[in-house]
Order: sequence, then structure tokens, then C-alpha cells
Amino acid sequence: MSTSATNNMAGGDQTVITLRKVLTSETEPLARRFRALFSLKHLACLQPPTEQTLPSIEAIAAGFASDSELLKHELAYCLGQTRNTDSVPFLQKVVKDPEEDAMCRHEAAEALGALGFEDSLELLKKMRDDENELDIIRETCDIAVDRIIWENSEEKKAEELKPSDFGSIDPAPPLPMAASQPSISDMENTLLDTKLPLFQRYRAMFALRDLASPPDLPTAVSAVNALAKGLKDPSALFRHEIAFVFGQLCHPASIPSLTDCLSDQSEACMVRHEAAEALGSLGDEEGVDATLRKFLNDPEKVVRDSVIVALDMAEFEKNGEMQYALVPDATAPAAVSAA
Repeated sequence: MSTSATNNMAGGDQTVITLRKVLTSETEPLARRFRALFSLKHLACLQPPTEQTLPSIEAIAAGFASDSELLKHELAYCLGQTRNTDSVPFLQKVVKDPEEDAMCRHEAAEALGALGFEDSLELLKKMRDDENELDIIRETCDIAVDRIIWENSEEKKAEELKPSDFGSIDPAPPLPMAASQPSISDMENTLLDTKLPLFQRYRAMFALRDLASPPDLPTAVSAVNALAKGLKDPSALFRHEIAFVFGQLCHPASIPSLTDCLSDQSEACMVRHEAAEALGSLGDEEGVDATLRKFLNDPEKVVRDSVIVALDMAEFEKNGEMQYALVPDATAPAAVSAA
């Protein structure tokens, strides 16, 4: 191995170590820890994997020792995006822990579904069928089981999916393309039909999302309006996923429904927090910053924390930064040390 290659590896290792310190430090500002997390996610998701992949996954998982429910749920999401089997044991441990926050456990179950490995099926089916489990856990496991089955099916191979503008691995794929595409009203009917399996309804959700991007697409506003009706669904899990999708879309037409959702003190925290972060992604839109600041002292900690992160995201949008992350120079790891 050449001297330069050795130096690059050492620099890479130091980069992960530095980011891990920021992520796991309870004295670092939460927004800064989130930026460190997204840097680690970038390294953990590189394909093909590098020598930084496993250390980055381990660094992300080390964050589960935090007492921040918001941060831990985001850790689980990031591990689910890695396409890497090394993430599975960390996520399974979180899912099985009854002492862990429900929002974090839900996200870990969803992440196992996103990874798509069949060795998670037994655990997810067991939890799906456990009547003593929380509804959001059982519902998430139900979707995760269906997603893993789909991921490894002949059906998937035969489906043609519309190319997505989003690089995320979603809880369900969009509805497949067909010779005659269903109308937005048809997709809306599937989205809102509570008698259908959640996995099928999620497929309609992500199909509608893809019809709303880019935002100047002729179908965009109609698709956003259809999705907004999902915020009245009886399932908090479903409502939170609608808010998450709005955060991906960053479409101004979603602002009124997201504002209503965040403002509803009777709404589940997992939904309100997602609405806050979605508004943060729309931070360059007029009035969003002022709306978020109204909830800096919200009674619910996860909502307060989400607003802090959302305001940081909003500032990022206004400044036109390229990446919402801390990306240290491998030769100068001190760039992400505590300010």
C-alpha cells in the first residue's frame, strides 16, 4: 500500500472518529449532532462500501445511548438507508427493547423493512402478531414484512416503477406503472381506503409523491392536495408518513396542512415532529420561520427538538448551502470539532 493510500485511510478513520464524537456528545447542540449524523450516513451509504462503511455504521449505532428520542429515531432511519447487513443487528436490538422509545422502535422496524433482508422476517412477524405491542409498532412491522416479501419476490422483478426524484429507500415502493395509469383521484381513493392493507396504501402514497415532483409538474398541486387528506387518517403512523413525504417534496402547497398539523396540540408527537421537520425543509418560503419559532417552547420535548432542527434546516435552505451535513476535510478533522 502506498504512503498516500495509508494517509487517506488514516484521515478517513479520523473523520469518522471526529463525527462520532460530535454525534454522541450530549453537550453538542442538537442541530450540530444531526449534521454529523447525516455526514456519517453519507459515508455509511457509499456504494460500493469503503473502509469507512462499518465504522460509520457503528458510529451511528453508538448514538442510541442518547436520551434524545428525536435523534435516536433519526439514527434508525439512517441505518435503514445503508443497504448493509451490518446495520441489521443494531436495528433488531432496538426493535426488541420494550424500554426503548416507541418512536425509535417504530423507525427501527421500518428500517429493517427498508433494508429488505429476509432474516428479519421472523422477528417482524412475531411483533406484528403480538397483541400486547403498541399499535404503531404492529402497524410498522406489518408494512415492513410486506416490503421485505416484495423486495425478494418475482412480482418486484416484473414491475416497472416510475423513476423517482428521491434517493431514499421508502417503506413501500410506489404503485407500478401500467399501460393506463390510474388517475390522481383513483390513487387518492386507494390512499384513504382504511380497509386496504397499509402496504398497498403506502404504495399509493409514494406514487402520489412522485406525481408531485418536480413542483412545477402539472399534477403536483393535485397530488399534494390528495396527500394532505391523509393527515386526517385514524392511524398516527400513516399521518406521520404523509408529513415525512411532504418534507421530501418541499412543495409550498403543503404548508397550510403542515402548519395545522404542527399547531394541533392533540395530535400525536410523532406526527407533529415530522410536520415541524417538513416545514424546516420549506424554510426559504415566507412565514415558515415565524411559524416554527412559535413552537420553540412546546410542552413536548420531541416537538421542541424537532423545531430546533427544523430552524437549522430552514437557515440552511435560506443560505443555499450544498449539503445539510458536517463534511470534514480528511486532512483537517478538527473542522467538525466543538465550536
